[in-house]
Amino acid sequence: MTLASDTAPRHDWRLDEIQALFALPFNDLLFRAQQVHRAHFDANAVQVATLLSIKTGACPEDCKYCPQSGHYNTGLGKEKLLEVERVVEQAAAAKAAGASRFCMGAAWRSPRERDLDVVLEMVKRVKALGLETCMTLGMLDGEQADRLAAAGLDYYNHNLDTSPEYYGEIITTRGYAERLETLGSVRQAGMKICSGGILGMGEAPSDRAGLLQQLARLDPHPESVPINMLVKVPGTPLADVDDLDPIDFVRAIAVARILLPKSHVRLSAGREQMSESTQALAFLAGANSIFHGDTLLTTENPAVARDRALFDKLGLHPEQPLYYDASAARTAEPA
Repeated sequence: MTLASDTAPRHDWRLDEIQALFALPFNDLLFRAQQVHRAHFDANAVQVATLLSIKTGACPEDCKYCPQSGHYNTGLGKEKLLEVERVVEQAAAAKAAGASRFCMGAAWRSPRERDLDVVLEMVKRVKALGLETCMTLGMLDGEQADRLAAAGLDYYNHNLDTSPEYYGEIITTRGYAERLETLGSVRQAGMKICSGGILGMGEAPSDRAGLLQQLARLDPHPESVPINMLVKVPGTPLADVDDLDPIDFVRAIAVARILLPKSHVRLSAGREQMSESTQALAFLAGANSIFHGDTLLTTENPAVARDRALFDKLGLHPEQPLYYDASAARTAEPA
């Protein structure tokens, strides 16, 4: 079967079309993904972002993958909202280490009024450093989204996690429609959307296709699409789920690149468990964004020096190289 190589964004992908992409011979799929990627991006540039947990633990949601859920005993303590000055210090350090975007996450169902004022100040102060700003705070209504946009927030992260069909097996405290409503509020406020999902949660291949179909239906597409590999945390219901084959993960990256040609596809959580070869294949498949730093909220992430060394080995460079010193790959300590 011959598949069209048109690289223009579409919002009408049928499930059978997406499943046909997944079924392509691996080399053919990566070749097509590379064609799409090179039509819209520098093939060797990778966006570098840093993620900081600004409020950790005791989340009321029951997401089965999450160590911060108050429903599970993962040994993670509850922490209050960080002070603004500490967040600004972390953002400045992230910029010095090569990040161009600073993402802040709070373990909330949705932000409370007394906390939102503090969060708005964080956005303003981090933005003043010359960094792109991103936040993930749970569900938003229209007024909250408008206030974040007015403060200068560039991106809002709110993942769909999986397909609508499998969603109820993973989360019961928040509906799929509520996630889509939050994304609608974010877009209506004029902010950019960061939305993706998690693979390796025991889902069927059809669920991976269904997740990507939902993301492709958003008009416009999310500007940033994190594709996470499940990090299995002891104490969560998914701690003993079977590992996802790395080749299947790379296939999903490639299909995401084809369906979402102008989006940054982020190789997100799970990189600490990935080999360099798997990461290299993911970049070849069209991933062009990573999180930089030792932790992602509460789970481990490759050290800065390891990422710099891998970039040097693969001939990659940060999308905004102004703050990056390639020679530091051999000498830098983890930030």
